[in-house]
Amino acid sequence: MKIAVEGCMHGDLDNVYSTLLHLEKVENTKIDLLICCGDFQQAVRNETDLESLNVKAKYRSMNSFWKYYSGEEVAPFPTIFIGGNHEASNYLWELYYGGWAAPNIFFLGFAGVIKFGNIRIGGLSGIYNARHYNLGHYERPPYNENDIRSIYHVREYDVYKLMQVEEPIDIFLSHDWPVGITDYGNWKELVRFKPFFEKEIEERTLGSKAAADLLDKLKPPYWFSAHLHCKFAALVQHGEDGPVTKFLALDKCLPGRKFLQVVEIESKPGPYEIQYDEEWLAITKNFNCIFPLTRRLVHLGNLQVNLQDYRQWVRDKIKTRGAKPFDFTRTLPIYDPSCPGSNGSIPGHQRNPQTESLLKFLELPYVLDSTSESNVLMHLISADANEVALNDENEDAEIEDVDEMEELAEVGVVDAGNDQ
Repeated sequence: MKIAVEGCMHGDLDNVYSTLLHLEKVENTKIDLLICCGDFQQAVRNETDLESLNVKAKYRSMNSFWKYYSGEEVAPFPTIFIGGNHEASNYLWELYYGGWAAPNIFFLGFAGVIKFGNIRIGGLSGIYNARHYNLGHYERPPYNENDIRSIYHVREYDVYKLMQVEEPIDIFLSHDWPVGITDYGNWKELVRFKPFFEKEIEERTLGSKAAADLLDKLKPPYWFSAHLHCKFAALVQHGEDGPVTKFLALDKCLPGRKFLQVVEIESKPGPYEIQYDEEWLAITKNFNCIFPLTRRLVHLGNLQVNLQDYRQWVRDKIKTRGAKPFDFTRTLPIYDPSCPGSNGSIPGHQRNPQTESLLKFLELPYVLDSTSESNVLMHLISADANEVALNDENEDAEIEDVDEMEELAEVGVVDAGNDQ
């Protein structure tokens, strides 16, 4: 199976597809799947979604995803993506559990595992921020200026679910890098081109602690990331005689940048299609009853996990219905470029029929539009008022955005290196 891996898409879906089609032609080969490691930024259906896109005003443009959403264009390759820190967050929240963002373009969810042929692909959307990690998913569209910058921060609840995966994962995706991954590659060459990374590498703050925990637990043969706008490879040996993880981070889609890599992975013969994963559906069913919707700190450490009954239940359901994801459905009007501004604004949360169908299949309640904390087991939540999350008034004091770092470098605030 030949899989193309893309770093940060940043709105260049058309260019990535055309590059791969050209590659197929000149090398007489076939690409089976495209994977994008976040900052997809293209899942903007119409002008309503621009309001939930956390980018500077000059980057807020329709680009071309709306053509794929409307059906005017169809993705030439099955495409799987995770979210980063530049996304149409209102749309991805509709598809929290994963689903088709457009025909042949599948969002893996805030956390998720799916199968493509016999290859298991897992992923974690968003980036790590310690201040929000132990909170629940409290943000609801339309987002205020604080929530639009926290909705994409990784939450412990989603990581905890991924930590329950026992069956082997072949490929794992995260937007930001696992912290400490630079120990396993040529970090000196990295800081030669990205000098402002050196301090964070020394302080072991470059990357995501949550991703590092998942790397240590899951030990997949392949791990792909993006976010830091550079190519970096590493080889992680898990223990003296343990398995090896090949780590690769890629750049954003720009001319002359290393944003795309094709890897060949051993698999059964095709044709291949995206399917739900039995173990992940069992984990989803088991933990949805404690889906935290709170601003308070959520403690998950003492949960008792027994997935065997859920596995059999899910297996029986899949035997009856099959493992194919539910069909794509539009939830916003199609964008009309000849009449900008004509789509209007639809405030609040839109229920996506794909998500409703999946929850009905799993016999779970719909909670994504809830503002109540009643679905959370109260013994998991601290009632200490001192543990209530602070607001994000000082969010701008932390630079989590590599685009912003690069812009600061242009005016001499930081030294972003030779390749900027």
